Amino acid sequence: MAGLPVSEFMIFITAAGVYIAAAIVCVLQIIANGKRKRLTLTALVGIAVLLEILLLALRGISIHAVPLTELFESIILLTIVFGIMYLFLSFTIRRIWFDSVMVWIILLIVLIAGSVAAPPSQPRAIAATPWAIAHGITMILGVASLTFAAANAVLYLLGRNKLKKKNFVNVLGKMPNLEKLELMNIHSLEFCFLFITFGMISGIGMAAINSAALGVSFVNWLFDSKIILIVAIWSLCGITIILKRKIVLKGGGMAYLTITAFIFILFAIVGTAIFCGTSHNFISPGVSTLER
Repeated sequence: MAGLPVSEFMIFITAAGVYIAAAIVCVLQIIANGKRKRLTLTALVGIAVLLEILLLALRGISIHAVPLTELFESIILLTIVFGIMYLFLSFTIRRIWFDSVMVWIILLIVLIAGSVAAPPSQPRAIAATPWAIAHGITMILGVASLTFAAANAVLYLLGRNKLKKKNFVNVLGKMPNLEKLELMNIHSLEFCFLFITFGMISGIGMAAINSAALGVSFVNWLFDSKIILIVAIWSLCGITIILKRKIVLKGGGMAYLTITAFIFILFAIVGTAIFCGTSHNFISPGVSTLER
């Protein structure tokens, strides 16, 4: 993160600080016996989202391209999409535990973004093609949908555990009922499955047409560690949906499978780049924009 331009560094640190403040507000509203601070949270998350949009705008100006090619940029865009989802849903789902889990997950992803932050690099020419843009956007939406499904899964398990312990005071009026959480979980998984399907199709099309520009053969692209993990996650989501729709899988089982898929997607996004040396990137092998 120290390699970021000063302007990007300051904006990112400020946005992260705002998200930390929002997370603290969530803790305080839980301690305050459920007194909801919706306007405060909405304002904080809204400010953080605007700061992240500004960060991506500066990054786009510096590289003269859509800022979707680097891992840091993709994760920041994910937090923006997820933050906007929260802002819209917070007006209809007025529950303190929903606020808290959503904000805490956003903060987690922001901290992950900070751990992989890097100075802007010039993207390959292929990054501006419709295939690449469609691939990037649909995959981000798929990950955002899975993240929301995971948030509902965590809430479901938390609520079920409290109800089993007959701790009704900390459930009633403080989180959505279990049936609603199940529905939001399964619908989010369906959106995730749909978006990742389109993402894989556009990615395969891009690799098939532009394998030379990517600097890797089509076969090697398909067997990249990140691609294999994404296919596994896509399959897990599909199996979970089928089992749930066939009434073979109960809410608790679906919640655990959803959280498992979320952990896998985090590793697919970050872990493969750090530990597996994935070739799934659109960055030019040249120097960064700071060095040019």
